[in-house]
Amino acid sequence: MAVITSFDIKKREKQIKYEKAVLKEISIKELKEKVARYFGSSNLTSSVLMNSGIEEACYDVAIEAFLLGANYSKFSEYGEDIQLIKNRCREEDTHLKETLFHFLLYWGSEEGNRNESLLYLCEQFVDEWWLEGFTKANKRRKLRLH
Repeated sequence: MAVITSFDIKKREKQIKYEKAVLKEISIKELKEKVARYFGSSNLTSSVLMNSGIEEACYDVAIEAFLLGANYSKFSEYGEDIQLIKNRCREEDTHLKETLFHFLLYWGSEEGNRNESLLYLCEQFVDEWWLEGFTKANKRRKLRLH
């Protein structure tokens, strides 16, 4: 008897295997340093980051942005420009930025005039992690580690 599996299950298994392999490229030390650099040194968020739950939310968004960049890096193999690739995942990218922004806004009691600075900080943070995932996945692909 043959076991019948659906393509969705196989596709998901392959994606999980790829994500596990790519996540080996992130060091926890680097993750903590970047969160501290972006949100710990700022007057906007330094008081908020004392809560470990908020710090973990920043880690989650960083990992999601890293995986998003890694998943979309396959298009660079076909010669697409990085801006075109970034536009392909604009919806997911915007969602990550807004999620982090609203989370920090909710847990921090910020005045209205600082909201724009906080949004800019969140955008930079997500963009840096997206680019990090993109470059690490490209390097893995060139070394044929995919």
